[in-house]
Amino acid sequence: MRNLGLALLYTATMALANPGYADIAAAEAARAGDMKKLTFHAEAKDAGQAEFMTFDGDPLTLSQWQGKWVMVNFWATWCAPCRHEMPMLAALQRELGGETFEVLTIATSRNPPAKMKAFFEEIGVDNLPLHRDPKSTLARQMGILGLPVTVILNPEGKEIARLTGDADWSSDEAKAVLSALISSGS
Repeated sequence: MRNLGLALLYTATMALANPGYADIAAAEAARAGDMKKLTFHAEAKDAGQAEFMTFDGDPLTLSQWQGKWVMVNFWATWCAPCRHEMPMLAALQRELGGETFEVLTIATSRNPPAKMKAFFEEIGVDNLPLHRDPKSTLARQMGILGLPVTVILNPEGKEIARLTGDADWSSDEAKAVLSALISSGS
């Protein structure tokens, strides 16, 4: 019991000293269901700086999304769990996406653009980007092993959390975790 009291005191002290920590602590506390697989890092990590591209081949970097919370989902057309998860990511983007939060999807490895487009059409997703990382440069730089993998970037562009495998991102549990982060305004 004493350890629980000390843990609560430490969390409260950190929350007062560092408001950003309080938001992450609230998000961690909200984890339930599939979100139990979401791992928050003790300290924010640098995100990959490698270029990836738009569907049409224009270069992009993750730094272009600084200033908002971003959930980056690495996927592939041949990935069955990705097929299951993608409509839930689209629903999340419809509900929470905007000026402070965005779902960013990046097909990594060999995913022919025609197959990417057909993949989204078959599952009824029309509100997520068809970005590509054909040589897996960004994925390798970020240590993406297996698919799908979803990383959460804070507005400073740093990785704060990661979930390996698919999850129900349209669930109330996922929305509670993300809302705790987004509402912080930091």
